[in-house]
Amino acid sequence: MKVVYSREYKQVYSYDPASNPGRIESIEFALAGKVDYIEPQPASEEDIAAVHTERHIASVRREGVYEIAALAAGGAMTAARIGLSEPCFAVIRPPGHHASADSAWGFCYFNNMAVAIEKLKRDGNIKKVFILDFDLHVGDGNINILGNSGYVTILNPGGQDRNAYLRDVQNALDKTDADMIAVSAGFDNHENDWGGLLKTEDYKDMGRLVREAARRNKGGCFGILEGGYNHAVLGKNVLAFIEGLEE
Repeated sequence: MKVVYSREYKQVYSYDPASNPGRIESIEFALAGKVDYIEPQPASEEDIAAVHTERHIASVRREGVYEIAALAAGGAMTAARIGLSEPCFAVIRPPGHHASADSAWGFCYFNNMAVAIEKLKRDGNIKKVFILDFDLHVGDGNINILGNSGYVTILNPGGQDRNAYLRDVQNALDKTDADMIAVSAGFDNHENDWGGLLKTEDYKDMGRLVREAARRNKGGCFGILEGGYNHAVLGKNVLAFIEGLEE
C-alpha cells in the first residue's frame, strides 16, 4: 500500500510528545519493506488559508514551525488524493485535529484533515465525507472547521468499554453513504498508551471496516496520523491499521 512519508517528519520541531525523537522512527521500523513510500509536497498557503485565518497562519510562522506544519498538511492532501482511487495512509507530523480556524492546541498547528478534505471538495472530487477520529481526544478542530459544513459527518467514538467502542464504529460505518471515508488516526487509546482501552487488533478491525464502507459506497478512503505516544507499540498499531485498510 502507498504510505505518504517524508524524512522531514523526523524533525524535533518542539518540546511536545508529538515531536519526540524516535516517534516517527518507530513507525518507519514497523513499516520497513511492507509499504511503498510517497514523498509529499507542502500545502500551499492558499490551501491552508481555505480553512485557517490569516492571523492563525501568521502565529504559526512566528512559532517557527510553518514549514513542517505545511508539509504535514501537504502530506494529508497527498493521501486524500491517492485515497480517491486506492487506500492510503499518511505518516505525518505535527498532528492537526485540535487545530481550529483561528487557534490550535494539543500539539497541533494546521488542521491537516480539514485542509485535505476541503481541497477535495473544492476540486469537485467528493460529495460527502465521513470522518472517523479514533484518537483518544476528541478532535475539536475537525468539528469546529468541518462539523457544520453540511457535507461532513464526524464520529469520535467514546466510552470505557472496548466492545461498545468498536460497535459504535461499526454501526456508524455501516450506515454512512459517504463517498470518502477519512480517518484521523490517533493511536493513544491503545492499552499500552495514554487511554489504555484498545488492542492492536482493534486497529486492524477498524481499518477493515473503513475499507468495507468505502467499497460499498464505491468511494475512497485514507487515514492520517494524529496521536500515539508509546514508541514501543505505535509502529505495530499503525501497521495493523494499514493491514486492515488493505483487506
